Amino acid sequence: MATMAGSPGTQPLSGAGPATTHAAPPASMAGMVADPAPLGLAAFGITTLMLSAVNSGWIGDAATTAVLSMAVPFGGAAQVLAGMWAFRRGNTFAATAFTSFGAFWISYYLLLNFFIAPVAHASAGEASQIVGLYLFSWGLFTAYMFVASLGGARAVQSVFALLALTFFALCIGEWGASTTWHHVGGYLGIATACAAIYTSFADVTNANFGRRILPT
Repeated sequence: MATMAGSPGTQPLSGAGPATTHAAPPASMAGMVADPAPLGLAAFGITTLMLSAVNSGWIGDAATTAVLSMAVPFGGAAQVLAGMWAFRRGNTFAATAFTSFGAFWISYYLLLNFFIAPVAHASAGEASQIVGLYLFSWGLFTAYMFVASLGGARAVQSVFALLALTFFALCIGEWGASTTWHHVGGYLGIATACAAIYTSFADVTNANFGRRILPT
């Protein structure tokens, strides 16, 4: 895997083990801030798994409320914290990814609890259009982050590729009022969550053992 050791802003998201070696932060900084990637990936992966179980049809829509209980403290706040620590370590990619997707989960909570109901009350069609645009916008962001991830670990590339497909499938489902596409997005989301959880597991395991135990 190619890295750009001379530029701290190009460090890959996944940083544990020889397969994902990147430019080390200054000694004083490294001693203060551990790698936040395993935390951010776990927060993203577990929350995504819960929501995707609903989107896929495994669990009924009524369970979405339980997902929201995870969205703010874990999917949202924990990822934003991981993003801030990544900024502290000089890792531009991880900082952008974790902070953005942490904000996504907070915005998702706000959308479902406060903002979409008045729109749906005025016009169900407009509600579907704006939710579809919301999903498409996140898919667009994820797609260009996937391109950026090509300079990092392959496990991270798989997370972003699957996530972009998830957003676009859910977008199609919303714009086309298609339960099938919602379910496709749910299954893609489950695959995304599994990839993120594995990458988190590999990173924290490799870091704790001080050598590559699991490939990324």
